Formats: sequence, C-alpha cells, structure tokens
Amino acid sequence: MIHDLELVLTQVLPIDPSFRVIGREEMDRCISDARRAALADSKDDFLLSLMRLMALPRNGHTRLIPNDAISVLPMRFLSIGSAVHLVAVKPALAKSIGDTLIAINGAPVRAIETAADQFLSGTGQRQRVIGSILFAWPKALERLGFTAGSSAIEYTMQSAAGHVTALKFETTDVVTGSIYYPRNEHGKPNASWSPDSFVEIKDFDELGLLISLPSFFDPCRGTLSDAMFGAARRVRSQPDSPLVIDLRGNTGGDFLKTLPLLDAITNGGGARRVGLLVDKFTFSAAIVFAALLKHRLGERLELIGEEMGDGLTFFAEGGSMELPDSGAVVRYSSAFHDWASGRVDETTPTEIAERVVPVRQLDLDRRWVIKSTDTRTFHEFCRNILSDLNT
Repeated sequence: MIHDLELVLTQVLPIDPSFRVIGREEMDRCISDARRAALADSKDDFLLSLMRLMALPRNGHTRLIPNDAISVLPMRFLSIGSAVHLVAVKPALAKSIGDTLIAINGAPVRAIETAADQFLSGTGQRQRVIGSILFAWPKALERLGFTAGSSAIEYTMQSAAGHVTALKFETTDVVTGSIYYPRNEHGKPNASWSPDSFVEIKDFDELGLLISLPSFFDPCRGTLSDAMFGAARRVRSQPDSPLVIDLRGNTGGDFLKTLPLLDAITNGGGARRVGLLVDKFTFSAAIVFAALLKHRLGERLELIGEEMGDGLTFFAEGGSMELPDSGAVVRYSSAFHDWASGRVDETTPTEIAERVVPVRQLDLDRRWVIKSTDTRTFHEFCRNILSDLNT
C-alpha cells in the first residue's frame, strides 16, 4: 500500500488545484497516518487515512472512493431528507426496509455523522450522500469509536408507525462494499441501478411536459447528444408549455452536450415557466445545468426539492485513478468552477470558461422530498406543479 500512497502523493496531489489552500502541516499529518497504516498492513485504516487526506479541501469531486476495497454488512442505507433509511438488506430482514436508522450500538446517528465529518469530502449534502456507507462498514465504525472492537453491531431502527426494533449483525457477516454502495451514489434503493435512457418525457396534455434527465454521463460518446437534440425538438414543438424537469439523482457528466436542450427551453417568447426538481444526489454537470437555467429564466424558474450535493463554486474535471494494491479509487480534480460570481482561472478549460456566468445563489422556492417510489404519486405531484405553473 506504500505504492498506492506514492501514487497519490506524486500523481494526484500536485495536479489537483483544490489542495492549494491546504497547509503543509495538515497534509503531512494525514500522510503520516496513511504511511503508518500502510506499513502496518492495515488496509481499512490506510483507506480511512486517505479519505481524510482527500477530504481536506472540502471539494466534493476530490475524494477517495473505498467501495470496491472494503467489506460492509449486507445493508444499504440512504440519506432521505434529513434522516437515514434502510433501503436494502439481506432477505431475512426485508421487513425492516424503509425504517429509519436511530442509533448504532446506542450511539445516535447524529453523533456518528459528526465523528465521520473529517473523512468525508464536500458540502454537508455531499457528505450525507457518500457517508451512508460508513454506517455499514464495521472497520470504520470501530475507527470512529462506536463498536469498541466488539464482534457484533446492533442497529436501532424505527418504522414509519413509530415501532422500534433492533437489528444485530456479526462483524464477520460482510460483503464487498460496492454490492450495496455504487461508486457514483445515485440515491436509488437498487445499488446496481443505471438509467435506461438519458431522457424520458411524459406529456400531461394541456398542462405541459415532465422531462426526466437521470444522467449526463455518456461513456458511448454520442448517445447523450442525440438524446438532447431529440428532447430539444420536442420542447420547441410546444414553445409556451410549462415544463417540470427532474434532475434528482443526476450525478453529472458533460453539461456541454446538454446545451441544445437548454437553448430550446430558454429561447423563444419569454413566457415559458419551468419547475426544476433537485436533491442531494444532484451533482456536478447537473448543477451547472440548473445554474444556467436559473441565469436565463430568472423568476420563471421554480427550484423544488432539497439542497443539491455541491455548491456553485467547486473544482471538477480531472479523472479517477485505481489504486492497484488497496483496490480503492481516487477521484481528483483539475479545473476551477465558480457559477456563483462567474470567476474562472488558468485551470478552467476554455470551452467551460466561455459559458461561466454569475448566478449568485440557487435558493429553493419550494422544499420537497418524496419518500415514495410510487410512479403514480410522483406523477400526481408533477401534475400539481404544472397546474401551478400555468396560473
């Protein structure tokens, strides 16, 4: 694992501009911790030390992703609204799916989140997204001081009806982390979920359209562009119709390929109103999409949901590096984005710098977190939004 550490020190930290504001002493302390863990052949401690190092800039795109390299208990937690919910678990405990996590070994969830803060990158919302894995990672709970090296972990759960139950797991009852926690956390109960398409459109007749945009990540290089042009044609065919655009769970990708759809939504007679759905699983290029919509539409855009996973100022681009010995992944950044005040610097790519605008802030107009996965319930909510936008 010393080799993994050297890769981070020589090929990641020197090129990631988010580390420019971090003091040398603070970095050296984290590096020394990682080196000691590597020499002791303690992989989990090594990974947690690297997580702490990569979290120093508080930049959500810069982080260690341990999911493929660690063992977790067979349970999937997600932060939904302000609470942590169990959304998947081994079949014998399926009746607890949907319950809220109250405590682990008697320690309240909030206490665990506070202790975990130093290991998690980004804003509070980003931390709630990527931090859920820590609740199921026995070695992390031990490092945080909530298991005291015990051979079993007890989870206190509360149902929607208020019934409290206890789930107990042996710390040896583990699986690979990525089975329950994907690298790019999308917020769906099924960890292996991937979008069927880049665009889904539902016509609510005279009320308007619902446009779901689940992802802007295009590994096939071309499919996303085709989908955006197709959606743009549909939007232009109904130039005055209100729209509800769903960006929940969109973890980003290439916002430049979404510009044809942005143009179709915002160009025209200036009467169109748009409701934009976002949540803590909305990241990166999806946030840029939201920022550009706000800049162009102003008060004609209603932002609905909860705070997104990142703010308007961050470092992005960059790439990912597999650490060959530990099996973890390092996500690093290379470019500055500031959609709050419209600033760029020498790291901002020209094609992005040309489009950066000062949005100032993206305040929610309506707070809303849907806890039901029922499509009919969601469509009824969208119908009500469109009705409001029509008045």
